[in-house]
Amino acid sequence: MPAEIGSSALAWKSVLIHVDNHPSAVHRLEAAAALARQFDALLIGLGGHMLEPVVVADAYGYSGIDPSALEALREQAAAQLAQAERAFQRAAEGLRTEWRVTESRPTQALAHAARAADVIVAGGVAVKSSDHHFMADPAELALISGRPVMIVPDQPRPLAAKRAVIAWKESRESRTALAAALPLLVGTEEVLVVEICGKDDAGDATNRVRDVASGLQRHGVKARGQALVGPDAEVAALLHQSAASVGADLIVAGCYGRSRVNEWLFGGATLDLLAAPERYLLVNH
Repeated sequence: MPAEIGSSALAWKSVLIHVDNHPSAVHRLEAAAALARQFDALLIGLGGHMLEPVVVADAYGYSGIDPSALEALREQAAAQLAQAERAFQRAAEGLRTEWRVTESRPTQALAHAARAADVIVAGGVAVKSSDHHFMADPAELALISGRPVMIVPDQPRPLAAKRAVIAWKESRESRTALAAALPLLVGTEEVLVVEICGKDDAGDATNRVRDVASGLQRHGVKARGQALVGPDAEVAALLHQSAASVGADLIVAGCYGRSRVNEWLFGGATLDLLAAPERYLLVNH
């Protein structure tokens, strides 16, 4: 990781993570702890989940919550919470820490706790609707938290952040993602600003990424721009190809989506990037 941050005003001062019992949680914890160490930041751990009441029905059609089953769930949740806290403290050894507990859906709890954080670390695991009561959904989190979300790939690897790719699109989301990423970009060895465009838009896209790269250079970032012609369906693949070409382990991108009747609708490129992240992904809405 970059060893020096050019301005303390740019540095992340607090890192937030939900600690669950998924096998990949250990990788997220390690990544969050590494970020906190890099920036000498407070590491905030959030443990717990929302209990799902067990409803039973008798032969007469009466239904209600089974108290004994609910008590068993509470005992199980308490044991899992204690296990999560121990894992958090092991990963955060030597860091300034804060441990919080929630009894609500982790995604919403993280979004609320984000008021105390500069960046949220989340997993790249696709979350099924049935799992939302105990796992945080990184895509929804990016849309509702108002904070950048660092998504950790499933395959364990440290984040070097020596080289990065900026996925550029002429939009508010790209601008906010770029601003959110500055603490990581300052001190990198190379940043490639990439816009995937149509053939007729290549000239304008070249000017746009050149502008973005020039703005980064004024912050001391070694950046250059590149416009690539390609269809919308291949945006994610082309971004990963660009990252591989420069040895980047980080992609920065705007997150595009909206809510419709309790259902989140995401842009195609956003879904492709989030579906199975091959490298670290910093997204912001």
